Amino acid sequence: MSPAIQHTIAIHQVAQMLLGVEREADRAALLRRAGIAPALLESGLARVTQQQYARLMSALVRSQRDELCGLGSSPMPLGTFATGCRLLVGHRRLGDAIRAGLRYYHAVLPDFVPRLQVDGATAYLRLGARRGMQSRQIYAARVFMFFSYGVMCWLAARRIPVSEVVYHDSDVARRSDASRLFQAPICLADGEWGFRFDARWLDLPVVQNAQSVEEFLQQVPGCLLVKYRDQASLTERIRRMLRRYLAEEMPSLEQISDMLATTPQTLRRRLQREGQGYQLIKDALRRDVAVEYLTQSDLPLPEIAARVGFAEASTFHRAFKGWTGLTPGAYRHAHQDDERPSASA
Repeated sequence: MSPAIQHTIAIHQVAQMLLGVEREADRAALLRRAGIAPALLESGLARVTQQQYARLMSALVRSQRDELCGLGSSPMPLGTFATGCRLLVGHRRLGDAIRAGLRYYHAVLPDFVPRLQVDGATAYLRLGARRGMQSRQIYAARVFMFFSYGVMCWLAARRIPVSEVVYHDSDVARRSDASRLFQAPICLADGEWGFRFDARWLDLPVVQNAQSVEEFLQQVPGCLLVKYRDQASLTERIRRMLRRYLAEEMPSLEQISDMLATTPQTLRRRLQREGQGYQLIKDALRRDVAVEYLTQSDLPLPEIAARVGFAEASTFHRAFKGWTGLTPGAYRHAHQDDERPSASA
């Protein structure tokens, strides 16, 4: 088994997604339906796979009968997203489709107002709060922001580069994975969220149609997590390069700079613009591959340690606990225990 190079998602995102579910028993049942061990919520550093997160979102929509997963002050009826997507493919330009989509959502979003603002060469998709919002409503705004970006990219069948992501809370921004998801730096603003991009992308043609929209709707939300990640970004290029060295000693910053025909100083600056650092990329790759091995294979822990570049299992244990808050054994046992049928089943 050779795991895909897929990013994992912070357990903080899972906890936020469940804010609209009141009963603990219901939360635990939803987590199990998504293949997520409820015990992982006790560790603020744990990670889940993209497939697990997508399954949780789908399970929440079905159980709550609300496309905002119970996060808003009032539910969003099932079918709202599908109707909106079908509306968008009737437009010829991306900018026209975005404006039409935001007008459509004005009537159904109770807690925040989405707008497209263009200032010279910069476009800004901005979400402004209608009133004071609780944590769950704030997370709903961030989910809507991410879905809006994914739909934009899908309409044009290409990734739209983001120059800046706007969050209103520094602690939430730090834990949100937003910089990695959008591959752009984060700035802070009071009472608003959004992202900025070059306004010239608004003139892109909408290439989707009535047939492709039905195929797209069968694949959401999972496809939005991975399809339009910028595979050409420096972060992703380095991540793919390092995958070849995962079981060996990884190249130094100087060596990877030589491979990319650049200098270490330039490499650091370019990674910083993407909200990344070389050590962060190495640690995240090892962590994500280890999580996939622990949850989707029966490999012994020493073998997993070797496959992610650790000569000693004890060193791997310490590193993994630093990344996720749990030892590899505890992480695996949490999933195994959760998969065993209960006595009442």
